[in-house]
Amino acid sequence: MKQLIVTLCLAALVSTGLYAQTTDAAVDNIFAKYYTATGSKALWDSVQTYTIKQAYRAGTANDYDLDIKASLPLQAMVKVRTILKRDFIYGIKAADGWLKIPIGSRDKVTQYQTSNLSDRERDNMRRELTDIFVPFGDYTVKGYIATVVGNQQINGTATTQVELEGKGVKYNLYFDTTTGLLVREKLTLPTGEIQTRDHSKYEKSKFGLSYPSETTFVSSIDKRPVKVTTVVDFNPKFAEDPFVK
Repeated sequence: MKQLIVTLCLAALVSTGLYAQTTDAAVDNIFAKYYTATGSKALWDSVQTYTIKQAYRAGTANDYDLDIKASLPLQAMVKVRTILKRDFIYGIKAADGWLKIPIGSRDKVTQYQTSNLSDRERDNMRRELTDIFVPFGDYTVKGYIATVVGNQQINGTATTQVELEGKGVKYNLYFDTTTGLLVREKLTLPTGEIQTRDHSKYEKSKFGLSYPSETTFVSSIDKRPVKVTTVVDFNPKFAEDPFVK
């Protein structure tokens, strides 16, 4: 009996190890298919700077534009959110983080009141800096754990769901089983907010990488679908330093 128990335990351990290896291989194959579909991993790894221009439109007074500039070597990002023709500027550079809020009337030269971002806000922007395009890029180095959840239909498309968890956040990523492209990204933030992005169109940049150019965004806070259009420029050279507090 004792020998039987030992044998069963060893069999279970071997089975668990094989399952983990199979799961890791399946995850990496899914990610590799996405890299191939959007350019190549080598091309993604060569990205050092980028700019993103987005328009968020829901047909309300809260519609806004978002202009992002980022540098991976400098660990820096600036996001300018323009709403009702007023710019709200969020920035990080290394350990620093700031928010600039416009003050005064619109008919005068804009002045800003500058404050420091909270630790949580800085951490969120640092995560965005590297995760904004490919959250699973070098996921083990970032401390994420990736798991294949299973297959699911998303808007009539057969997808494979992968869960990516770490850094206090969780991504649920849905990859088209045919093309390998991301169909849906669902991000659960430390605050409990869930942000869902359904990608309906991809655009190939002049750099050679493809990215989601038309997206429907929904936050669990207001639950209102927002249409997002995106234009990306990879590895631009900035004429002057945009990462100034």
